[in-house]
Amino acid sequence: MSGSLWLTPPGGSDTLTRIPRPPRQRPGWAAADPVDELARRLDDVIAQAVHPDEIAAILESDGMTDDHIRLTYGRPDSFALAEELYARVERRFPEPAGPPTDPWHTGLAGCVLRGLVFALPGLAYVLGAPLLAGPTGALGMPAGTVPLLAGAVTGWVWNQALSHRAYAWLGLGDRPAAARTLLTGAPVGALLGALVAVACAQPGQWSAVAFSAGQSLYLAAATVLLVLDREKSLFGALLPVTAGALAALWTDPPTAVRVALLLASLLAALALAGRALAVETAPGVPERTGHAAPRLPASLPYGLFGLGTGLLVLYTAIGDVLVYGPAAAVAAPSAVALTLSMGPAEWLLYRFRGESLAGLRASTSPRAFRRSTSGTLALCLSGYLTVLLVLAAAGTALVPGAPPLGGVRLLTLLLIGSVLWAALLLQSFGAVLSAATVCAVAAGAHTVALAAGLGDPRAVGVTVAGAAATVLGVLCCVLLGRATAHRH
Repeated sequence: MSGSLWLTPPGGSDTLTRIPRPPRQRPGWAAADPVDELARRLDDVIAQAVHPDEIAAILESDGMTDDHIRLTYGRPDSFALAEELYARVERRFPEPAGPPTDPWHTGLAGCVLRGLVFALPGLAYVLGAPLLAGPTGALGMPAGTVPLLAGAVTGWVWNQALSHRAYAWLGLGDRPAAARTLLTGAPVGALLGALVAVACAQPGQWSAVAFSAGQSLYLAAATVLLVLDREKSLFGALLPVTAGALAALWTDPPTAVRVALLLASLLAALALAGRALAVETAPGVPERTGHAAPRLPASLPYGLFGLGTGLLVLYTAIGDVLVYGPAAAVAAPSAVALTLSMGPAEWLLYRFRGESLAGLRASTSPRAFRRSTSGTLALCLSGYLTVLLVLAAAGTALVPGAPPLGGVRLLTLLLIGSVLWAALLLQSFGAVLSAATVCAVAAGAHTVALAAGLGDPRAVGVTVAGAAATVLGVLCCVLLGRATAHRH
């Protein structure tokens, strides 16, 4: 061991005692150690690091290659140099001049509003139920369900990828480019969803196809309004459907009234989306130039993420139908609770990011930081599952014909909720491909099991959701326990 002598203490003990060796004085003619100079230059940064990997990341971001480090500092790579710098500089965590800022702070009201606009479109199925009536088809669902769900899944995949590309333009500060992306992509997505519904339809299912086409148009308009921060406008557009669906739960409005209310919300959403795009692309709106366009392949994992998570939510409703009959499809309190909970879930994601940064400032070792992060993760996930449980219980109590909440159904709901929240958390840290792959594989396994009739549907749901939740939990612990993951 350099820098110390290992001696046997008096008395014949076999225990070794470490006696520090006085530092050697460098001869006056010797050249300065370049590692000492680098340590002095990066002193403040090194002193605040809780792990050598943070220093290695800084060295690499400064353009230091392994070849440069070997030639200049005589160390094999950036990690070896980082470990030596970490050992040479004493840990210091100076308090900021003012109260620490939380870049991840966000208001709960805005997140709740987003949760509402995610969930309220589901009321269109309640209002439009007579349009979807017909002979029982696959899995005990009404015959028009297949084209309807095929169009919906297509829209989820397309609009998730489209949203990511538009947000990438917004991240570059180019709102007109983001608006043009939506102006081009949203109509294509609506057309694609309608065509898929037509392709999956059987004779006599054209009312369901018409409903699916309207659904595709709505998804396109909603994507535009959500990306461009027009949640309040979208909420206003959904009021006719909301009022009609609530009335339809206890009364039986005429079909003409149902269609009129559905069209009112659809046309309002389309008009508001068109107006938002016109404002963002109007002549004179400043544009940023000189930056490269976002890469198209970067948006593909988000489409896969939309496919996996959308199908998992969908299967909660299908599971209710398989066990409790087609009437459960109208109530679907599990699916409604999951979509409503996305608002609080988003707020808790922000809270996790904020509390993790606070833990990063307060921790003085990697172990302390992992312990702090694990506690924050458990607290936020527990909070989300509590909200989900309350929403599901309220929906079960208030909606006529809702299946009872308990046992396997409750366990499946909580496991699916854990999957969704953990996947969204990984996505927020840039690990979208891992999260999307797990969700897509889980959804694919569930699809195969349902199509092949493998076992009890409830047991299949619990098994698939439990496996996905376990894998995502491990990924969260591995990724989020590293301090470097929280430096952006």
